[in-house]
Amino acid sequence: MDFSKFHPYVYYATKYPFYRGQTSLNRHVYSSSIYFISEGKGLLRLRGAEYEATPGMMVYIEPGQPHDWIADAEDPMTHVCCYFDWYYVDRTVAFEDEAAPICYERELLQADLLGEAFPYPLPEIANVGASLLSWTDLLQRSYISNEHTNERTFLRSMSAQSQFSEFIHQFLAFSLQDSYIPDPRISKLLERIEVELLGGAEIELERYAEEIGVSRGYFFELFKRTTGLSPIQYVNQFRISRAKEDLRSSNLSIVQIADKYHFSSVHYFSRTFRKYTGKSPQMFRGSELERNLGES
Repeated sequence: MDFSKFHPYVYYATKYPFYRGQTSLNRHVYSSSIYFISEGKGLLRLRGAEYEATPGMMVYIEPGQPHDWIADAEDPMTHVCCYFDWYYVDRTVAFEDEAAPICYERELLQADLLGEAFPYPLPEIANVGASLLSWTDLLQRSYISNEHTNERTFLRSMSAQSQFSEFIHQFLAFSLQDSYIPDPRISKLLERIEVELLGGAEIELERYAEEIGVSRGYFFELFKRTTGLSPIQYVNQFRISRAKEDLRSSNLSIVQIADKYHFSSVHYFSRTFRKYTGKSPQMFRGSELERNLGES
């Protein structure tokens, strides 16, 4: 990995208070983004899971990753947030009026304009606890409006970039503690496993261990150190996450979804789904339908 190209660049940093019950749904941010909940409360939906958003929560979201924010009806949350790339991406032609564009319709997302993800996995959800104020104070020094840099804003942008460099250094030091830096062999293997899962290939864990030249036991240790999950848990969680998307938004039957993600039977799919979500596929689809009707 050529780290010389990484020069984090912030496009937009601000404090954003939500209104009571306000929602921001199906967000696909072109750049990376970091959010601190500084006050109030709400809900975050990310990768098929729901998280309670309360003060002290820090969220990192990779480019193009769909997510929803829902503010509490009585005590709405406030974000202190920033939108940035690990190196500058020129989107001025496609988005003349905003430096940090967000797409709200997946089919309209211009994939070629997505920023690059950081080469190592970073925790998406963390709690900074009592140090929240020091984090938000540091980020506030980088506040910059959502507009492209020009001759009028150049000096202000240069100052913001300088301050942001200090913030992102602290963020990476917090997120990439030495003992948690993942093995790059596993990080590369994860991409391949996901492709093979979607393609219907047989997942043979022993073969993966042989290919990277380690024993089966050490392979499991490296895998869990990188992902926080065993290989089997990771595979199942990936398949369940994709199944949840189809249950939420497609007309596929339960049997078809089980077959699509290569479960040996619909019974095994239902049992695994309940283990990871606490609901049967039918219950999950019904609750999502009721929620959507309630929001419409």
